[in-house]
Amino acid sequence: MSEFDICVLGGGPGGYASALYAASAGLKVAIVEKDTMGGTCLNRGCIPAKGLLQAAEVYRTVGHADTFGFKVPQGETTIDWPQVNKRKQGVVDQLVKGLEGLLKRRKVTRFDGFGTMNKDGKVVVDGKVIDADNVIICSGSVPKVFPGMELGPRVYTSDEATNSTWDSLPKSVAVIGGGVIGVEFASVYIDMGVETTLLEFMPDPILPIGTDREVANTVARSLQKRGVKAIGGAKVGKLEDTGKSVKVPYERKGKQEQIEVDQVLIAVGRTPATSGQGFAEAGVKIDDRGFVEVDFNTMATSRKNVYAVGDCVNSPGLAHVAYAEAIVAVKSILGENPVPVDYQNAPFIVYSHPEIAWVGLSEEAAKEQGIEYEVKKHPWPGNGRAMIVGETEGMFKVLAKPNDGPIIGWHMSGPWASELMNSGYYAVNWEATPSDVAHLIHAHPSLSELIGETMITFSGRSLHG
Repeated sequence: MSEFDICVLGGGPGGYASALYAASAGLKVAIVEKDTMGGTCLNRGCIPAKGLLQAAEVYRTVGHADTFGFKVPQGETTIDWPQVNKRKQGVVDQLVKGLEGLLKRRKVTRFDGFGTMNKDGKVVVDGKVIDADNVIICSGSVPKVFPGMELGPRVYTSDEATNSTWDSLPKSVAVIGGGVIGVEFASVYIDMGVETTLLEFMPDPILPIGTDREVANTVARSLQKRGVKAIGGAKVGKLEDTGKSVKVPYERKGKQEQIEVDQVLIAVGRTPATSGQGFAEAGVKIDDRGFVEVDFNTMATSRKNVYAVGDCVNSPGLAHVAYAEAIVAVKSILGENPVPVDYQNAPFIVYSHPEIAWVGLSEEAAKEQGIEYEVKKHPWPGNGRAMIVGETEGMFKVLAKPNDGPIIGWHMSGPWASELMNSGYYAVNWEATPSDVAHLIHAHPSLSELIGETMITFSGRSLHG
């Protein structure tokens, strides 16, 4: 008998979820991690980034305290950047400690070190071969950096931005990339009083791919209203660190331009961390972009008894999707014929201000696929709870097939879109119709009332709208 039923290679969301789920099913599990348990999401990504966004929200709220009747002396509210990072790191450390304790209680054996695979399909750590019947590869991803964007003290990625050791914020920053990471950090910087320029290669500078354009534009308008200079169609050239600042040249509409800023955040995406680990030599196929090739019905790779989940496979690259893939992989190992992950109907969230969240098809995608649909939408200003909270930017937009057909797209921007979207996830994945949702009672006063109001309008009738 092998020493372990499963060896999990990587301790990020896909890895620790695989280990915890397998252990709860009674399997004997080993996990290999070269760094702090929790991977990018917990240590350098999702959690610390949202910690910074929450700090920015507090600072923004204090700045508007007078609208609620509280007088804050002008100029007396200052940012203690080290304390901001200390609080953020405290949350991270507490979650890491909890995760490590949970793995220990589930009797998951941990191996510290850089894991590779040998030609026999076994995981090797510091020369020790881990004897396991199955392997789940969860090697994660790293920030992508283009030539001419060499990292340094004034040029960094989101990994460094969330683990900042600076004494204070820069006065000006250029964010290269208008995707999820770039938009979230642009939101942090501008709300913290940093002069922020966002440069994006695509024509639409804010969330150019995947999001419903109309809803994404509400976020774009908000960022620009707050001072973000968003420039689309910008091809950034070689950065020049002068020792005191960074010169950022870019070409736009055939014209050469340049800005000079204190710091540059490179947010042009992430790439799978699959090189140098012996996967190909072990018979695990890697595609030309570096992703581990899998059968998404089972998460099995080309090598028997080897599976892969998370950022190292060509899926959305979200922690909650990695959790779902981990369950599919473990169930496949157990022979339980799992339901595959439905990637088209997975939930997506951008934690900017305002937040944006969606599930299902955007209007652009529905048109491209030739799907007939009806669309209804509602803005926030008429919602009493949104007015009370003081957050009325954004909108709610729903796509459904004609004649009270199933809801196929659910898009929100505005207050707590990240939480409200979960009801949309159920609606889309359970193929609910607008009338199914419309007859349900939404509490008053609440932000969720906007959902009920919008669904009623599909019938041609309405309450307040």
